[in-house]
Amino acid sequence: QVQLVESGGGLVQAGGSLRLSCSPSERTFSYFAMGWFRQAPGKERESVAAIRWSGTSSYYADSVKGRFSISRDSGKNTVYLQMNSLKPEDTAVYYCAASLSWSPSVRSSYEYWGQGTQVTVSS
Repeated sequence: QVQLVESGGGLVQAGGSLRLSCSPSERTFSYFAMGWFRQAPGKERESVAAIRWSGTSSYYADSVKGRFSISRDSGKNTVYLQMNSLKPEDTAVYYCAASLSWSPSVRSSYEYWGQGTQVTVSS
């Protein structure tokens, strides 16, 4: 069973930055696509960004384009979500997910999920 461990959430003021990290338990993850989703209270879980482990493709939701950046470090077996210019509406629990296919915004295409990390942006 693949496990995903997220870290890096916290409380930040509007305009600030945070970097989330996700480390899969499997060392050989080159065939996965990795994605970040978020879920705010009372809302559906939505796609934020995704990247092929090879790094050849990436995806961003319109709401985060130009502010968020997804990357991976194969040597450290870690995927990152750099979040800049944070807004109060970015407040949510952020989840890391892994998929054997490339349908980056489709929640049901992801087979493995982390437990989530809280991001709170104050105004």
